[in-house]
Amino acid sequence: MNEARPTRTEQDVRIDLAAAFRLAALAGWDDTVYTHLSATVPGEPGAYLINAFGLGFYEVSASGLVKVDLHGCVIDGSARPVNPSGFAIHGAVHAARPEVECVIHLHAPWGVALAMRPEGLLPTSQWAMRLYRRLGRHAYEGLALGADEQQRLVRNLGALDGLILENHGTLVVGRTVAEAFMLMHILERAAQAQLRALAAGGPVAVASDQLAERSYRQWVGDGSEWDGDVEWPALLRRLDRQSPGYAD
Repeated sequence: MNEARPTRTEQDVRIDLAAAFRLAALAGWDDTVYTHLSATVPGEPGAYLINAFGLGFYEVSASGLVKVDLHGCVIDGSARPVNPSGFAIHGAVHAARPEVECVIHLHAPWGVALAMRPEGLLPTSQWAMRLYRRLGRHAYEGLALGADEQQRLVRNLGALDGLILENHGTLVVGRTVAEAFMLMHILERAAQAQLRALAAGGPVAVASDQLAERSYRQWVGDGSEWDGDVEWPALLRRLDRQSPGYAD
């Protein structure tokens, strides 16, 4: 963690998380009222922000986010509806990865298609190089997510940046909301590029392990700059034009 970074407030996280929901909607990553983005509440261990159940991503605002505990139970006194079963994945990941601010789990089109492919994400594009050896896999076990499967899921995630949830979708984590959003953007773009190339037929150029590893190291650099640091202000300016009200 970079100690020079300013301390985050709950309002900072609320605005960024609401923005991430709106940006996901603009990108076509939403699945009506399902899937979630969640974030920790600074200074309140065990408290998390999530969308109210029944809202579309395009409707989420900072003040409308609901505060829940690790089990998805509402703890802010608002009595707003949430989807506790939908938070099962998020709660397990947040408990296992306290350094993570944001967890994003989506059924985005290209991510779901990638989750059907046994080879997973290959180093076939520059986007994919950023996630080289940074994605785990979790086998599909049905709709329910019990305690045993939660343990398997967090074990498969380990200290990685995300998971391919087989036959299901994708999951990424980030030290900030901005980082998590950018990693999902990169993953969705990499999946789209790979699957389009495969659909075109013929051989697909796959980088060597050595080149992929070097590209990954070049991308992350010395760790002082995180994914999202540069991109996030521009994305917020886009929202100010196309989807105002997210910060309310």
